[in-house]
This record gives sequence, structure tokens and C-alpha cells, in this order.
Amino acid sequence: MGGAFSHWKQTSWPVFVQMWPPAPKFHVDQIPDLSGRTVVVTGGNSGSGYETVKVLLQHNAKVYLAARSRRNADAAIVSLKKDTGLEPIFLELDLANLSSVKRAADDFLSKEPELHVLFCNAGVMWTPIDQLSEDGYDLQWGTNVVGHYYFSKLLMPALFAGALTSPDHHARVVTTSSSGAYLQTLEYDTFRDGPTRRKLGTTQLYYQSKHGNAIVARQIAKRYADRGIVSISVNPGNFKTNLTRHASTVVKTVLEVLLLYPAPFGALTQLFAGTMPEALNYNGEFMIPWARVGRCHPEVYDDEVGAKLWDWLEAEVKAFEASAAA
Repeated sequence: MGGAFSHWKQTSWPVFVQMWPPAPKFHVDQIPDLSGRTVVVTGGNSGSGYETVKVLLQHNAKVYLAARSRRNADAAIVSLKKDTGLEPIFLELDLANLSSVKRAADDFLSKEPELHVLFCNAGVMWTPIDQLSEDGYDLQWGTNVVGHYYFSKLLMPALFAGALTSPDHHARVVTTSSSGAYLQTLEYDTFRDGPTRRKLGTTQLYYQSKHGNAIVARQIAKRYADRGIVSISVNPGNFKTNLTRHASTVVKTVLEVLLLYPAPFGALTQLFAGTMPEALNYNGEFMIPWARVGRCHPEVYDDEVGAKLWDWLEAEVKAFEASAAA
């Protein structure tokens, strides 16, 4: 009984309490001036990504809005210019396609020698089980974890350079995880299609990807702290976004009535992690709504688990690059 209760307390209980967080003590008007900072926000055309881009522009950052749809990005840019008087720069990026990830990174690096903050914000949720990434991964795993891992890896030289020139001598990687990180651990035979993946189901596959996000974020912190990199994963909270587009009408209605906050709330925690001086003390941590330090699933802090996933990702990326070069 004690063991079962302890497991529940470490997993399901945090999900419950984070659904209704206390009123935020952090507000975006506390963010310092970001002049001279170059920032990339993946999925910056909608939801928390859009709100993150908006606030960054209002604080004078140079922002690259990374998204897979030029049309959707253009619409967001028009809206952002109307709201702020400033424009982000579009960066075409499809995280479900490693060739696109490579092109996007090359495009950015051809324009910018330094990157000060990378928001790994984009994601897909509860996608139909038949959908896979271009490289054959479960779509949620391929987009949320593999794509972001590769993008971060390719941009790391610019982040190292950004840390050297930043006023606080650090560059930051902020990864959007979720409360789902508590609800599913890694099952390697579900990363690609097969009976085990289909049995696990799309909801648990999503939770697994968010668990993977938190593990990778902590590994980045562990491996690159001596190069000035601060890496933080965040549960942004429950807020209104098009992530729920694959949910049923009933589920979406229940969520909106009982659980979902306005979209700007979803940007608060990651903006704190990406901009505030205090966040430099939280390298490798998991932040929860709204801009508080929390504690993720115990597996996230297990270095053997982290090393195994890191090695798997490295092998996958090397295999892709070798295939692309052939």
C-alpha cells in the first residue's frame, strides 16, 4: 500500500495540483530589456508560442518565428505587427521532417552567428494513431522530441557564441513539456510504428513525448552547463490552444469550461525561464505554473535513463545524416 501511494504521490498527484495553480507572482512587465538578444521560438505562430513572441518583441528582442506553414506564419506576423509595431522573422521549420530541421538550422546560422534563447515550444498532441513523422517515428515523438533535439543540436554552436556575448554570460534553451510528463515513461519500441505503439495509444504517446522533452532538457543542462548553457523544461499549464484540435467536441468543451486559462497564461512560465535573471539558478529544473520551480517524474533525474535516451537520439541523428549524405 505504501509503495502504491508513494508512486501515486510522485505521478498523478502533481498533475492534479498543477491544474489549478495559485495566482501568478510573475508578470511580463517584470522582464528586462532584451535589446541585442536573438531568440528563436518554435511554433511561434499560435498559442503560447504566439504569446511568447509577442512579449519578446515588446521587450526589444530580435525574434525568429519558426513554423512549418508559411501562410499561418504570415498571418501571425501581420497580427504581431499590429499588436506590437514590430515583426518577427519567419523561419520555415517542420519538426516532423529532419531534412526540414537541417534546412532551418542552416538558414538561421547563415544569418545569425549568435543565439541567446531557444524556445522549443512547438508540439503536437493526441494525433491520430496512423500518423507518423516523415522519418518514420510516431508523429508526437518525432515532432516533440526528435525534431527539437536535432534542432537544438544544430544550433548549439550559435548558443555557445550567444553565451559568450550575453550580458549574463549564458544562453538558454527552454523546452515546453507538460504535466503529462508525470504520466508515462519511455517505451523504446513505441518510438516507431508497431503493435506496442498502437496498443499504448495516442494519449500515452503524447505523455511519453512530454516525458522525453523533460529528460532531454535536463541532459542539455548537465552536458553544456560549462559552456554557459541554461536548460529548463516547463509545464506551461492548461490554456486555450489549437493543440486540442484532435480531441472530441465533448472533451474540448469540458476542458475549456473547467481547466483552460487564456493563452497568455501559457507563455508565463517559459518567458520567466527564458528571460528572468533568477532563472539562471534553475539549470536542469522543471518549472510549473505559473513560473514556479517544481519536481518532475523521478525518471527525469535518473542519469542512466537520460544517457540512454541521449545515446539513442545521437544514433538516430547520425543515421539520418549518413543517409542524407549517401
